[in-house]
Formats: sequence, C-alpha cells, structure tokens
Amino acid sequence: MSWTQDTLFSSKKQDWATPPALFDAVNAEFSFGLDACASPHNAKCELFLTSDGLETEWHKLANTVWCNPPYGREVGKWVHKAYVESLSGACCVCLIFARTDTKWWHKWAWRTAEIRLIAGRVTFEGAAASAPAPSCLLIFDEERRSPRVSTQVLPRS
Repeated sequence: MSWTQDTLFSSKKQDWATPPALFDAVNAEFSFGLDACASPHNAKCELFLTSDGLETEWHKLANTVWCNPPYGREVGKWVHKAYVESLSGACCVCLIFARTDTKWWHKWAWRTAEIRLIAGRVTFEGAAASAPAPSCLLIFDEERRSPRVSTQVLPRS
C-alpha cells in the first residue's frame, strides 16, 4: 500500500507496523514491557494492548512502554496519554510523525524528556514506500527530565 493523503487521514490503514530493525534498536536501550497500541499481527511486545490502549493504565502493566499509535487525526490523544502515564512513573516512547505544526505537538510533545529525530523517512512494514513525513521518537520519562531553556526571541511589544 502506498502513502497518500487519504491513507494518512482516513481509517483505511492506520496501524503501520514498526520496522523490526528500528524497534530492536530502541528496545535494546529501553527493554519494553508493553506495546500500548498494537494489533495481534504487529505487536512488538509479548504484552500488548489493542483498542483499549487509551483507557488502560499502562504504568500498572509495565515500567517501559512502546507506542506506535494510529497515524491519523487521533494521534494527539496517544501522545497525551503517554505524557499522563509518564507522570505515574512509566517511561513511554512514542514513534510518531514529527508534526511540529499541530496543536497537539505544542501542547504535549514539548512535555517530553527527549525528542529524537529520525534521519530520513521510515519505511513501515507493509508499505510500498517510505513514509510521507519525517518521524521522531518522543520519550516521556520524568526521571530523564531536565530543565529547559528556550532561545525563542519574542517581539518586545
């Protein structure tokens, strides 16, 4: 299946499976205990959640959580959920498009402990081509958080 605007913002296909090499590299660092948003055919952890991922308390199931959420208009809900779960003690790592122009990005992504940009475009399992947008990892982990200083210049009046 190829990427199109219809694919990105429709319910036709939103469960793009994480490429094994990408997951393995990140899992080597974090040792994930839970895949918070998966299908039986694309789960990356033995313990995984399906349609109930937004309602379940991740931190009660695992200390480290992987989340490759549906690529559609609901992604902000998953990023918010990862942030909330991190406040309860879980380390949550989300693979998402780097949509810095969205409201949810400015509201929730900036609350991460770390943002890792991925060079190039990810080719998800089952996709005929690489993704139409750059991807990143959002790492929500209160133990990694450090004070940030903004270098944004604002007008004086």
